[in-house]
Amino acid sequence: MRPDILNPLFAQATSLPGIGPRLAKLVEKVAGAAVVHLLWHLPRDVIDRSLSPAVADAPAGTIVTLRVAVDRHMPGQGRRPYRIRCSDESGFLTLIFFHAHADYLTRALPEGQSRIVSGIVEEWQGKRQMTHPDYILTDAEAEKMPKIEPVYGLTAGLTLKTLGKAVREALDRTPELAEWLDPAFLRQRGWAPWRDALRAVHFPAGRKDLEPTHPHRARLAYDELLANQLALGIVRARMRKLPGRSIKGDGRLQQKVAAALPFRLTGSQHQALAEIDEDMAGNARMLRLLQGDVGSGKTVVALLAMLKAVECGGQAALMAPTEILARQHFATIDPLLKAAGLKAAVLTGRDKGAVRKEVLAGLADGSVPIVVGTHALFQKDVAFHDLMLAVIDEQHRFGVHQRLTLASKGRGIDTLVMTATPIPRTLLLTSFGDMESSRLTEKPAGRKPIATRTLPVARIEEVIAAIERALPTGAKVYWVCPLVEESEVSDLADAEARFADLKRRFGDSVELVHGRMKGAGKDQAMLRFAEGSARILVATTVIEVGVDVPDATIMVIEHAERFGLAQLHQLRGRIGRGVRPSSCLLLYAPPLTETAKARLQILRESEDGFRIAEEDLRLRGGGEILGTRQSGMPEFRLADLSVHGDLLAIARDDVKLILARDPELTGPRGQALRTMLYLFERDSAVLNLRSG
Repeated sequence: MRPDILNPLFAQATSLPGIGPRLAKLVEKVAGAAVVHLLWHLPRDVIDRSLSPAVADAPAGTIVTLRVAVDRHMPGQGRRPYRIRCSDESGFLTLIFFHAHADYLTRALPEGQSRIVSGIVEEWQGKRQMTHPDYILTDAEAEKMPKIEPVYGLTAGLTLKTLGKAVREALDRTPELAEWLDPAFLRQRGWAPWRDALRAVHFPAGRKDLEPTHPHRARLAYDELLANQLALGIVRARMRKLPGRSIKGDGRLQQKVAAALPFRLTGSQHQALAEIDEDMAGNARMLRLLQGDVGSGKTVVALLAMLKAVECGGQAALMAPTEILARQHFATIDPLLKAAGLKAAVLTGRDKGAVRKEVLAGLADGSVPIVVGTHALFQKDVAFHDLMLAVIDEQHRFGVHQRLTLASKGRGIDTLVMTATPIPRTLLLTSFGDMESSRLTEKPAGRKPIATRTLPVARIEEVIAAIERALPTGAKVYWVCPLVEESEVSDLADAEARFADLKRRFGDSVELVHGRMKGAGKDQAMLRFAEGSARILVATTVIEVGVDVPDATIMVIEHAERFGLAQLHQLRGRIGRGVRPSSCLLLYAPPLTETAKARLQILRESEDGFRIAEEDLRLRGGGEILGTRQSGMPEFRLADLSVHGDLLAIARDDVKLILARDPELTGPRGQALRTMLYLFERDSAVLNLRSG
């Protein structure tokens, strides 16, 4: 159960004064639904009201705070604004109000009295004026106005005043919590206690306080990273406690398949296999991530690992996120298994009747040692004779619970997870910290480099003409667009319009695939492109992962400046899979931002997915890298992985020490850390402690 002391923070935002149901929806949009989410919504800028010159010295276009005498009210006629003439010893200032309420203004700014006004001073026809001052105060009220005012991210209908007041109310509700950081570490860093740091961050003394490296911000970032690493550490410790099985094998099947390969394994494939073999031979369950760029040979490594299980009399399953990918994996491994005298099967949602029955029977009696499938492998009627190893391709398409569902189809099952999305080390630690990791860093021999060029969208006709020349030579073309259909608010190329345009030119040899299509229609279009008469596939990013079409040698990406680096690299990886040279054309709409320029430059220079992923993290910060929202990776509110990488490494080491000294978190610091896990909504980790 969540500690009672945190309950005020987990009340709905509607419990704050002035936040009714309508405003609560807007607050939820920018920050979140609970009071605690307002604490994590940090200021992104400040308004500095400390400049307080004489009227004559007030610089135009600047926010100033002036003490003036109210001389005369001049109500507007018709559409003319309401004007109030004010002055100090140095000169005159006119206050301008549109759609004014005269009675309010006469009360707020009575003639003959002095007032403090704060806002932007403008110069018009040689005279100074201020339109709608942000503050109008008496001398006695001057203390109410902050000299430095935090500025928060807003949404339409939500004002800075309303949100600022809600944040201050949330801070007032924030309790003192027992310190969860090591006292010596806290002193060494010069960090304030948690609540003090939180208050200081929301009341910055100037722009310098907004820097992510500022001690108060760094302290909060560390807390968030520590909660993340501790949660992963607890899950990992629990996984290690679960009994596994020692799977050693004698290597006879591995040798037969290795001999049937048309190429020699790379050094990093040998290294990854050695790491996997060591894990499988141990008594704890294996949970390992195999990272490798498109075409680095992950499937072969996975197959050789699966053979270890078969050599021990067990079974192995390879699960892919789509039917096309599952059938593609099957097409790769089936001939190799036949060379070793083994039978494999494929099981997807499309397999029905007698075919499905036969596969299920083979899995249940053990006569099918290796199966490749989709989500269909989760279904209740799928029973294995003795499943020893589960291989999951493109982990980010599956939730952790799905990973565990497959792992529950046997006892002490080892799990190998594969991804073709190279993940920077910092993201690896925050997202897959419960797993060991192996990297394939080399391309198999014979892979041709891809020529990458950037062109302005205006030269699209030249690109189409080049495609026209390439098609008779047997080339196949991917054409990627950022949107499915034209939108009123966007001028981006849309897939349906581009498809219609290319179809007029090239007839039935053009196919269309996008995310809104039904699975069967998508598969059919992909199949026509992969194996049939379609020569050009117009698509959105649904083709990012998986599809292997060796004849595809041209990739056109329209509005490449709108895609992330890692995404562009993944798309480019769809070509260059055959023996012929390949070209990737990145079409952009000028003018380019500096970030977009840098992105396209890196792609022209490099095909190294790991370098590209690190650059992506550097250019974009931690938020959107690899499309974290889609990939189930944690989103951080206080930490920025492109800045706080050193803190992540410290948090990881801290967690090792914490769990070595107090694995159940029952001591005084352990109890404080439990509170921290609840505060950062890592409740499931605490449940793991209880049940583990």
